[in-house]
Amino acid sequence: MFRKFHEKRKNEEGFTLIELLVVILIIAILAAIAIPVFLNQRKKGWISQSESALKNAATAEESYATANNGAYTSDLADLVTEGYSAVSGVTIDPTATTSGYCITADHSQDIPQYNYDSDVGRPSTAACT
Repeated sequence: MFRKFHEKRKNEEGFTLIELLVVILIIAILAAIAIPVFLNQRKKGWISQSESALKNAATAEESYATANNGAYTSDLADLVTEGYSAVSGVTIDPTATTSGYCITADHSQDIPQYNYDSDVGRPSTAACT
């Protein structure tokens, strides 16, 4: 009896419905794991773009101050003259005081606003002092 069943099974070709459903289920589980990880990596990339733009602008701000007796600028055109190159999707807004500067970066994607405070010396989400 088992031999007849086994022989009949050998002659059949293709996959059963259960086998196909199991493969689809495995693919769905892998996709459910991979998609959030992929989206998180994109967000990290956007944050890096904002931080890079801020560091670039801070370097241009320091270069401007060196050439102008320690005076900082709030004019983006002055930063471009000093070597700042715009980053796609990131808008910066420099604000100068007599003792320092604050540069704000807004990204076109949905991430927090980043700031570069000359007193802190690195990009962060904290407001400038």
